Amino acid sequence: MPQTERPVTKNTRSFNLRVFGCQMNVYDGELISASFLKRGWQASNDSTSADVVLFHTCSVREQAEERVHGLLGELRRRKKADPDVVIGVIGCMADREGQELFEREPHVDIVCGSRHFPQLPDMVERVMGGEERICELGESPNPVDEPERNLTGFPGGYQAHVAVMRGCDLNCTYCIVPSVRGRVESRPAAEIVAEVARLVEHGVTEVHLLGQTIDSYGRDLPRDGRPDLALLLDELERIDRLKRIRLVTLHPSYVDQRLAAAMARSSKFMRLLPVPMQSGSDRVLKKMKRGYNTDLYRKRIDLLRSAMPDLELVSDWIVGFPGESDEDFEDTMQALEEHSFLQSYVFQYSPRPGTVAYGTKDDVPKKVKADRNHRMLDLQRRIARERTPRLVGQQDSIMLESRPERSPGKWLGRTRNGHYALLDEQPGLASGREVAVDLVAYNGRELVAELRGQLEPVASFGRQEFHV
Repeated sequence: MPQTERPVTKNTRSFNLRVFGCQMNVYDGELISASFLKRGWQASNDSTSADVVLFHTCSVREQAEERVHGLLGELRRRKKADPDVVIGVIGCMADREGQELFEREPHVDIVCGSRHFPQLPDMVERVMGGEERICELGESPNPVDEPERNLTGFPGGYQAHVAVMRGCDLNCTYCIVPSVRGRVESRPAAEIVAEVARLVEHGVTEVHLLGQTIDSYGRDLPRDGRPDLALLLDELERIDRLKRIRLVTLHPSYVDQRLAAAMARSSKFMRLLPVPMQSGSDRVLKKMKRGYNTDLYRKRIDLLRSAMPDLELVSDWIVGFPGESDEDFEDTMQALEEHSFLQSYVFQYSPRPGTVAYGTKDDVPKKVKADRNHRMLDLQRRIARERTPRLVGQQDSIMLESRPERSPGKWLGRTRNGHYALLDEQPGLASGREVAVDLVAYNGRELVAELRGQLEPVASFGRQEFHV
């Protein structure tokens, strides 16, 4: 069952968990919470009073790590006043810094890597029993994910994350992920489908399937009868009350005709697809060791868009990679324009210890990186403003998300391919409901939608739901 409030008594032990970074960390945070709640612990939002304070960390950028170090520093005084409080650092930062964390933050009790967090409650008990410090890193003899997920850490709502795999088998020169999260470990398809089905029973209508390179799912399993992402999409299609499936994140090298066909025939796949390009320069892509050039990327995108003409794309970009020239950056700007991405996440290169690129001189000045960052974002905003109005006059369905404060009397939702749309408030609308609409206008920021048909109440999950 999703997490519920438990009465706090003087004998109830509490934990405070802070999660940083990606959606996978958010998902793992739910699993960590579930492991403590299952043993009778109480979740707490107060790090100044909780018996255990935990940080689930990210190492992709230096800023994220320094934020955690700052918060850890704030706990030194509390640890001195209350030596019994247990402090733990979990995840990528723990894997990257290892024993060095104890040297920099001597009041930390537990350093727990990305593959060991299921044992966190036991580690805490060991510290409370007198063990001074615990450090568990690297591979684990046991899988991270249980055959049946404990949902007590799931916070509820219409959206849910589900990990389909762990780790990454690529070796991008700027990326710390393979060294801290390990190599690919795919989950059995039956376990994933069962987890999604149980979440749907609790009111979930949209799932985000997670993997570092999710389109490589299954490639680490025995060849005879092994599943792949196409098979997984087909299996999830059978869950009637599941309305939308989002995929995070693809690598162009693994995109093939079979996957494109499965996406195209799925009524649930949300056609807003993250396929990070990172750079539009072949020279830079080679230095990044991305495993493709701009021509191969173009062919993979053409394959996807041929199967799904309405597909929208999302990309990550790194500007200021070592050696990136003005010409290389202009190639990246041209690639952004050519593929007409609906969304882009642009990052200024940050050297990360433990990566191959860390040994290369960071020779692009900060001011140049910042300027390139702004130029890319300006271009991305222009492209998005040009793409969205093209949907005016079409019929679609939107998944309702929230009532935005800046648009009183409206619901905000997203079309089947990720464009935002506003719909007038009326009885029967709620977060997670998918409704059929006409897209009648564009207000310069979002589409304007009108309900198509009448809302009718239907019984589902023991509550009232509505559909058109």
